[in-house]
Amino acid sequence: MHKLALFRLHLIVFLWGFTAILGKLIQANAQILVFYRMLFAAIFLYAFIRIYKKESIKVSKKIFFQLAAIGVAMALHWYCFFYSIKVSNVSIALSCLSLSTLFASILEPIIFKRKIDASEVIMGVVIVSCILLIFKTEFQYKEGIIYGVFCAIFGTIFSVFNGKMFGKTSSGNIIFYEIFCGWFVLLIFYLFSGQIFQMNEISYSDIALICLLASVFTAFPMLESVNLMKYISPFTLILTVNLEPVYGIILAFFIFGESEHMSPIFYIASGVMILAIIANGLIKARKTKKL
Repeated sequence: MHKLALFRLHLIVFLWGFTAILGKLIQANAQILVFYRMLFAAIFLYAFIRIYKKESIKVSKKIFFQLAAIGVAMALHWYCFFYSIKVSNVSIALSCLSLSTLFASILEPIIFKRKIDASEVIMGVVIVSCILLIFKTEFQYKEGIIYGVFCAIFGTIFSVFNGKMFGKTSSGNIIFYEIFCGWFVLLIFYLFSGQIFQMNEISYSDIALICLLASVFTAFPMLESVNLMKYISPFTLILTVNLEPVYGIILAFFIFGESEHMSPIFYIASGVMILAIIANGLIKARKTKKL
């Protein structure tokens, strides 16, 4: 079952890696993209839970507000991710996601009340060093890198606290309320800021791509990620999610060509980050086996 869970995990990580490609193909800005992605994903999830599976979506007030808070972190994560792509490129946005491992090594022990693993911190330092090298080399993409770092922060908060919610209600309810509440908070913000009228500035082709993004590349993998919490830890999830840059950068390189060609130092630094993540995973696997 563990091997099957890992296969399913890599499948959803590949799907997540492709979201960056769709994010660049969609012409709408990050605000509009995230607004409709969350709206359509919430609709798909509601239809799946209530119409297809005929399950209840009733949760307690306490759980609802906990999921709503996580949903805000999710919305901010997605906004920073797509904004990073828009102002730089897919490679920059995805490489910054590797910082999630460092943030997880600090946040997860606090939330789950376990000791900080020295190997996780060392790996985090290596990753930060690589990000700083990329920042220095690709300074023209500084805005994209900054938003990429915030993307990693909010993504870690979302993933770690999602692990805390497992078992309190169904996986479908967890993801539905997170996405719906994240969208609702965006709706309120856009209403009060006057940006709600900008939501009409979207083409039919973008709507079609966002529907695809919301269903195949959002609703399905999000449900799977919560289901997989039965077999893997939040750190393992975040660790594997760090392969998302590998899938996405390779796809972007072949699909978009020149705009995704980076300096040799970028690829060296990215490669070191990925190797550090893999090495840490192997070390953890050996420790677990000995126990």
